[in-house]
Amino acid sequence: MNNYICKIQCKMRDNILAPESARKINNSSLEDGLKRQGHFFRIETIRKRNKQWKVERRFKLDFIAGAKFLRNVFILLSLITLIFVIASCTKDDEHADPINHFVYIPDNQFESILIEQNIDSDGVVNQKILKTDALNVTHLDLNLSASNMYIEDLTGIKGFTNITFLSASGHLIRDIDLSHNTLLDTVLLQANELHSIYGLSKLDNLIKLDLSWNVLDSLSFKSETIEILLATNNHLKFVEVENADKLKGIILTSNKLSSVNLDTYPLLETLLLSDNLLQTIDLGQNTNLNYLYISINSLSELSVSSNQNLVDLRVDRNPDLTCIHINNNQEIPSVSLSEYQELSANCN
Repeated sequence: MNNYICKIQCKMRDNILAPESARKINNSSLEDGLKRQGHFFRIETIRKRNKQWKVERRFKLDFIAGAKFLRNVFILLSLITLIFVIASCTKDDEHADPINHFVYIPDNQFESILIEQNIDSDGVVNQKILKTDALNVTHLDLNLSASNMYIEDLTGIKGFTNITFLSASGHLIRDIDLSHNTLLDTVLLQANELHSIYGLSKLDNLIKLDLSWNVLDSLSFKSETIEILLATNNHLKFVEVENADKLKGIILTSNKLSSVNLDTYPLLETLLLSDNLLQTIDLGQNTNLNYLYISINSLSELSVSSNQNLVDLRVDRNPDLTCIHINNNQEIPSVSLSEYQELSANCN
């Protein structure tokens, strides 16, 4: 194209220098050249525009295709996430949903007994019962079974929020949480494998608690209503029941207690502490005491002079205890002593 333009420019120069006659002839050629040059420029411009349009169109098509691909990927990921969430919710519903319809019962023996007693209405061992089934129960006795079924796990007991009586003796239960069963007045869990028990301080109606024949090493809770505490044949080294002004009976035989504090139990009538490691004991505040069993300990001294209502006293087999102090004229109808022991108002 540059050579063509140079030729036209040369012709224009020659036309200017040529004589007038020749100039007329050359003007016609020049006009034709300029027309051809303008036509050529228009064609090149159109070609460039077409080429640019094609590039822009290809870019737009690629952009649209990429956007569609990203949109499809986003939709696919959203569907996968939705399926995962639905599956998770379904799995949770199958196991435990105390807020909605079911209570999770993982122990098959526990659920089998519930079915046997017509508590689990669907009659199928599927690790759950209707929450309404649990709420309908006020008296739960898990000892009543036609076959020898041993419960190991009482998970799900929290769904039985209306029970006032619970008995689950002679099973293999290691721990239990009763913090949701606040209406309970009687708890019987003898002869299990209990290492721990939770929620006793929340039982505002508790009257009787029996934890005998387990493996507890300590027991501490608060109760303003409890009247009878039984925890024989454990490994107890420490026992404390606070605010228990109504406590009338304490039975803690065959443990590892070296001391007990009885000052806050003014209504105490029965105290059984035989077969422990007791070295001293103060009964001065327990004036209502009727029964005192404190045999097989390590006592070196004992006074029951404040306990004028005693009707049965057993203090034998305390090797270092030779004299039990009583008041003058105090009579105790039933007394069990070793041959080296005596009751006296003048113990040194």
